[in-house]
Amino acid sequence: MKRLTTCAALLLAATLGLNAQKPMKAPKGGKAISDELIGIFFEDINNCADGGLYAELIQNGSFEFSPAEKDGWGAGTAWKVVRPGHSLGLIEVRKDRGIHANNPTYMKLHAERTREFYDFKGWRGYGIENSGYDGITVKASAQYDFSVFLRNYGNAKQIRVALVESQGWGKDPKLLAETTLTVSDKNWKKYAATMTPNADSKKASLQILMLTDGDMDVDMVSLMPQDTYKGHGLRKDLAQTLADLHPKFMRFPGGCVVHGGGDGFWDTYRWKTTIGPKEQRRGLKNTWGYHQSMGLGYFEYFQFCEDLGMEPVPILPSGVSCQGTNGGWNMWPKQAQDVVPMSEMDEWVAEAIDLIEWANGDPATNKWAKMRADAGHPKPFNLKYLGIGNEEKISPEFIERFKYIYERVMKAHPEIIIVGTAGPGSHKGNPDYEAGWQLAKELNMPILDEHYYEPNTYFLNKRQYDSYPRDGKTKVYLGEYAAKDKKLIDALAEGLYLLHVERNGDVVSMTSYAPLLARKNGTQWNPDLIYFDNERVFPTCSYYVQQLFGQSSGQYFYGDCVQFEGDEKGVIQPQENVHYGQSVILNVKTRKLYVKLVNASDKEKEADINLSRFPIKKNCVKTVLEGKSNDENNFDKQPIAPKKETIKAEKKFDIELEPYSMVMLEYQL
Repeated sequence: MKRLTTCAALLLAATLGLNAQKPMKAPKGGKAISDELIGIFFEDINNCADGGLYAELIQNGSFEFSPAEKDGWGAGTAWKVVRPGHSLGLIEVRKDRGIHANNPTYMKLHAERTREFYDFKGWRGYGIENSGYDGITVKASAQYDFSVFLRNYGNAKQIRVALVESQGWGKDPKLLAETTLTVSDKNWKKYAATMTPNADSKKASLQILMLTDGDMDVDMVSLMPQDTYKGHGLRKDLAQTLADLHPKFMRFPGGCVVHGGGDGFWDTYRWKTTIGPKEQRRGLKNTWGYHQSMGLGYFEYFQFCEDLGMEPVPILPSGVSCQGTNGGWNMWPKQAQDVVPMSEMDEWVAEAIDLIEWANGDPATNKWAKMRADAGHPKPFNLKYLGIGNEEKISPEFIERFKYIYERVMKAHPEIIIVGTAGPGSHKGNPDYEAGWQLAKELNMPILDEHYYEPNTYFLNKRQYDSYPRDGKTKVYLGEYAAKDKKLIDALAEGLYLLHVERNGDVVSMTSYAPLLARKNGTQWNPDLIYFDNERVFPTCSYYVQQLFGQSSGQYFYGDCVQFEGDEKGVIQPQENVHYGQSVILNVKTRKLYVKLVNASDKEKEADINLSRFPIKKNCVKTVLEGKSNDENNFDKQPIAPKKETIKAEKKFDIELEPYSMVMLEYQL
């Protein structure tokens, strides 16, 4: 019996993977580097939250679009009145007795003669219709969760909710799915139903029709696919595309979204109004000119980080607006900044401290942590990083306010790693860059966030971090960067630069390409890493380069394993003005070795590789990304994608690099 128990235990251990590889000791010659080099930066730009990563299919479901925010907007934006069967009625925008002060606007529907006036095949009623974002895309037999807040007046009402597709003027729409609600409550009440379309549609609309005469209030209309990423409300294909990057962290919610941007400090992003129930969140126009519902708020950001195993890196305002506020970009170099009076800065200190306690605190003793628990996450999110400010001009006003927040947050929570900012255009010689680094040294800041967007020639030829000090005090987070186009040569230039970053991974601790996502018909910035429409996702060439680097993180860099033909012995590529390079990365935790080679030139390159110091196993996974210099992935064609094959592993060998190519070799040790 004892022998059987021992065998069973051994079998169970093997089944559970308890014989998995243990971390290894790094062979000599490696340089310790950050293993969080590749992350993502999510900013709600290019209409990428509502109608994008956030899976909500209804636009302006809370009726909070306002002409005070933008000319032409109103509570009825994205809605229209429908009255099949020649029903009569009227619609009224109301703000009295709303669901919540953060969400005051709702629609009052008054219906008359909702009976069928002519023979319209039973289609009748008075109500409203929403077509989402360029139409609502639904799939046959998929399930969609509909919800709405309703308040009734007088007798009970019959409400028809229908997913339809227009068949043209004078014809009844095609019915895809429907449900009927009975509404009698005199106070706001949430009603919900599951809708299952009987056919696919790319141009569906949602109708809410009163079938009974009288009055009724409507707010918070929602239609969400049930099949979201890990059930957390994010569009599944987009979230998976991000997961496939293997990011180690996510910076959010911006970007210029953080500190108001174009319209002034009044529309600064405030995390506290994004964490409660959806009907209590405060939407607003963001700096990119469109409305944010905040359905994707801080709770969802943190949850997504947890789902992908990423470190959350939230960014908070520093009490100073973007220098581009109120047309400030046109006043360069004498740009204006809105600033918070120093007498009011304690509010912004609390913004940071309360966030830390919301993310990490004990629900039994902290009110903010209790809100996190009440939202469904009693365990802490284990926040490690917190950014203060986003590429603001490093003015005296900024310095004073940043110090005020920094010193008080550090006193309250010395365990948190604060990420500062080096201002816009983070290159040597830029006054903001110099002032930002001076401030970082003065405060002994752990990480400073640099941003720059440049032509591919910069990334091909420059090597910014070779000359950075190795004093170990302030690390670099390259939080926003990209070549200014999306052709293969741009992606390879970025890849060449990331080889340089890995070689300097003792100085650079994190990087994130920007912007991340862009909706096909709602793009304000180009290029972006990933484009999408209602049905499909379109990765760029740069996406695949980022993916290869994300898949190959590690803790040690080896610079002497690859020798390019024609280079002097001991020269470690990439060097300035040389358009090819290499990096060998060891991950001691997963016991994997990665050899990355980039050739961004128009000539074939040969490289001699020697991996004798590593105990590599018999097989190797080879991934190749190659094409023509000007190849570009777009909505019509996707010529560039990585190709993988398993080959025999060798410790010493030569490899030919085709022009305009990247090769990654992955070994198990």
